[in-house]
Amino acid sequence: MMRRLGLLLIATLLALLTGCATTGGAPKTAAQKIDPWENWNRKVYAFNDRLDRAVMKPVATAYTNVVPQPIRRGVTNFFGNFSDAWSAVNNFLQGKFANGFQDVVRVGTNTLFGLGGFLDVASEFGADRQSEDFGQTLGHWGMAPGPYVVWPVLGPSTLRDSLALPLDLSVSPVSAVSNEAAQYMVTGLQLVNTRANLLGASGLLNDIALDKYAFVRDGYLQRRRSLVFDGDPPEEKDPADDAPASENEEKDKAAPAPASPASAVPMAPAASQPGS
Repeated sequence: MMRRLGLLLIATLLALLTGCATTGGAPKTAAQKIDPWENWNRKVYAFNDRLDRAVMKPVATAYTNVVPQPIRRGVTNFFGNFSDAWSAVNNFLQGKFANGFQDVVRVGTNTLFGLGGFLDVASEFGADRQSEDFGQTLGHWGMAPGPYVVWPVLGPSTLRDSLALPLDLSVSPVSAVSNEAAQYMVTGLQLVNTRANLLGASGLLNDIALDKYAFVRDGYLQRRRSLVFDGDPPEEKDPADDAPASENEEKDKAAPAPASPASAVPMAPAASQPGS
């Protein structure tokens, strides 16, 4: 199942890259550089929005109304325990050994003493979740995020995160289940539970965003950039700083030279002495 999903993502990426390579033309704006496939992305975003309003949100709302909050929290912790194991691997790959060992402690503690991960016992002892994925690891290694892309059902991503997505998705309880029907059930539970946790955020988005697509895009890119740099991203360069030196020299030549103090005020002739 995950293999088919990975092949689908790669095929779609190749199609997008081919379409992008065949379009030439005028210089691009900053928005076009980060979102060159905006036409495609907006269509997929509209599809996801319709799917969410018709299916996902009603199901998640019913799930929230029927399933008690402690059980929903336990389901979130259970899926989060698998994410912690993958986070440990990515912390080690990034050279963050202290964080990696903390994730190992989290997984061991919650698995042994938290009923297989349904209880987050480790957080009670100060071992907080690190939440590292392979997309962040690629960014830590210096790989640029690349263009923004929206995937059906999966939502916002970038070219870099899309390459990491098959690996990130494979770390799930689904990988431990051999029965295909059970795999779909676990995947559905994970999707519904995740959507239920975002009900408040979606309501806020509808209230404050005039262009929901641009709001989600900018928020996603800023968050991913912050995660890659552990909350301390470097300052982005001002495009004016990258202007060629010749342009700056021409501007300096065109500007009038400042007048020197000596030439600004003409000297008065010396007064003749009386009687001369």
